[in-house]
Amino acid sequence: MENLTKKEKELVAIGAALGSNCIPCIIYHIKESKRLGITIEQIKDAVAIADKVKKVPADKVLAAAHSQLKENIEL
Repeated sequence: MENLTKKEKELVAIGAALGSNCIPCIIYHIKESKRLGITIEQIKDAVAIADKVKKVPADKVLAAAHSQLKENIEL
């Protein structure tokens, strides 16, 4: 992580905070990002990307649940 700037590290931290569902973390890292001069648009982009990444496994779990229900109905 030595090669990342403080701003880049904060954007990564926003993604991690969102991915881990940590409200205090997301509040802290958004405030810190603003303090470092990251724009609202850049923060919104980081949040949107993290949300998309987070939804992939959630969607797969939901699909697995539906698949299991379908299999159980057919038995």
